[in-house]
Amino acid sequence: MLTALHRLGLEVKSLARAREFYEGRLGFDGAEGGPETAVAYHVGVDGDADPTRLLLRRPTDTPRGGVHTHYAFSTTPAAYRAWRRRLADLDPVEFSFGASDSLYVDDPDGHCVEIGSVDREGAVEAADLATDTEGERAPPLTGIFEVVLEVTDLPRAEERYRRLGFEVVDRGDERRRVRLDGPVALELWEPQLGIADARGGLHVDLAFAAPNPDAAVEAGAPWAAGPHPVDGGVRVVDDDGHVLTFLRPGRG
Repeated sequence: MLTALHRLGLEVKSLARAREFYEGRLGFDGAEGGPETAVAYHVGVDGDADPTRLLLRRPTDTPRGGVHTHYAFSTTPAAYRAWRRRLADLDPVEFSFGASDSLYVDDPDGHCVEIGSVDREGAVEAADLATDTEGERAPPLTGIFEVVLEVTDLPRAEERYRRLGFEVVDRGDERRRVRLDGPVALELWEPQLGIADARGGLHVDLAFAAPNPDAAVEAGAPWAAGPHPVDGGVRVVDDDGHVLTFLRPGRG
């Protein structure tokens, strides 16, 4: 039903300060958008047909974008080692999941940025493996593989996202959380702190590619607001204030 994560929108207070972090520390370039209100970056390796857009916007309109949102970039094991060196001065928290490792740093607006070694080495060319010394190109980030949403009623939120095609792959034993797999991994958390004191995002802006946006709206209904038509698709708001946009592939 939903085939790809098209956009993750986050709220920032200062675009200049956010750009210093995302461009200077994480190596993004080619920012799109107006210099006063928003910037957007393509996340993925060169040649990706439909990369995810990371959209940073000031709170001047709706949807605002998520606040204090924990989300995760994917990279390869070799590039992960380069990221450890590149971000060492930020004192990242590290955690091993067995099959992969992750580091966590906060951006200037309190979003918890995770970089996880979840991709195979062949996902990037050897020439792209960064070099982590000052002034050289950053290691690759191959995509966004996880977003964490704060919810007030975990069973209700889980049931909605399952109707949208997500599948439960893990549940918390000591923490009130559930992990669902789909075009991106969604973690649904009732209010709590996670690894590195990360929090689930509030009013997060997510856009998904959907061959039939109207069918996605029907599957997830009822909604707290919407559906509202947008260019290339439909926008809705769930019961926790998260803004979901379903876009026909190639639009938006």
